[in-house]
Amino acid sequence: MTRASRPVVERASSADRAFLAMETPDVPVQFGVLLPLGQAGGLDLARVRRLIAERIPAVPRLRRRLVRPPRGCGGPIWVDDVAFDIRRHVRPAVCAPPGDRQAVLDTALSLVSTPLPRDAPLWSVVFVTGLAEGEAALVVVLDHVLADGVGGLAVLAHLVDEGVVGASEPFPRTPPGTGPLLRDALAARLRAVRRAGPALRALRASTSAGGGLHPPRAAPCSLVAPTGPSRRVAVVSADLEPLRAAAHRHGASVNDAVLVVVAGALRRLLLARGEDVGTFVITVPVSGRAAEDGPALGNMVSPALVSVPATGDLSGRLKSVAAQVRAAKATATGPAPIALLGPLFRPLAALGGYRWYLNHQHRMHTLVSHVRGPAEPVTFGGAPVRAAIPLSVGETGNLTVVFEVLSYAGSLTISVLADHGRCPDLEVLADGLSAELDLVCGEAG
Repeated sequence: MTRASRPVVERASSADRAFLAMETPDVPVQFGVLLPLGQAGGLDLARVRRLIAERIPAVPRLRRRLVRPPRGCGGPIWVDDVAFDIRRHVRPAVCAPPGDRQAVLDTALSLVSTPLPRDAPLWSVVFVTGLAEGEAALVVVLDHVLADGVGGLAVLAHLVDEGVVGASEPFPRTPPGTGPLLRDALAARLRAVRRAGPALRALRASTSAGGGLHPPRAAPCSLVAPTGPSRRVAVVSADLEPLRAAAHRHGASVNDAVLVVVAGALRRLLLARGEDVGTFVITVPVSGRAAEDGPALGNMVSPALVSVPATGDLSGRLKSVAAQVRAAKATATGPAPIALLGPLFRPLAALGGYRWYLNHQHRMHTLVSHVRGPAEPVTFGGAPVRAAIPLSVGETGNLTVVFEVLSYAGSLTISVLADHGRCPDLEVLADGLSAELDLVCGEAG
């Protein structure tokens, strides 16, 4: 047996397994990006499949599925899918009539909400036709066990025309047998014992960044209420440079400015409902990736709680948020609590404990996830990618609205995912986001 073909044990990390435990048959934990395409002659389903098939060898995980090894051999492992068929992963869809912007968004959200089959690699690319003016779009969908937002963008970077070229590995790899799995599982247990002390310190730090075991209750309001499985989506975009300039004037980042914008928009929404909240508690995923980690897949984020003021002068609000986020990043640098508590978290989640907690939590009003995408425009099959719109689904508990934010080619896009029944006034929130973006960008002069 050659060195290249020796069995390799590639385990799902504790964080990956935590996301796997969160999923239910009705509510997958998936995310994706909608890529509206400009005109390009000859771009059809057959060509899309060919292009994707040519590029995925540079991302080996895209041809691997997650399987459970025999009892006593440790946690789930990634193995090459010997029956891999590009047709299962690159599929066609027709946009719902009339093919306008909202119809495309609704179609994309439906695709991201559809559970990926468990007997194959956990991703899909859907080629959507039927858009207005004869245009098309791609919807890239990943299960969260495969990657977090940063890892998802690393996947996307290999699929576009300007993609990063990587060395492909031999396929299919020989799966590991019982002996190597047993040895690897034993070694992992010994490493866990040796790392018990550092893991405990990391747990304390990440728990602190997430508000501690007993954080103050977020101000009660209609944003925190029981939700159902149905979601609506609205999207607001803005030029990135004025937002960045305004944030930098006050020692803040674009991410800090986004949090201030979201808080201001939520206050406008609640005022329209006859409620008044001055400060919003927002959960922000903090990446634990070090620079040397590169664009590795898997999950490396920890949650941090940020109290974002929605009243007062803009400079003071930006500075307050910037200080909190800097402190959170300094603290939440390791694995998330759900990963560190994996052996306890996973069985509780499987029994419905995680869902029960989310349905009864009062530590936060919403969640804002922000990822930086390509700074320059990209193309696919010669067609310009006109926008990159983030979407996600998962158990949100009693959070009636959550926000996904993605920058691309000088533009910032905010997707609002709202409970269908609890947020009938989603348009009011979208208008509030636009107004707050204008307010902050106006600070750039």
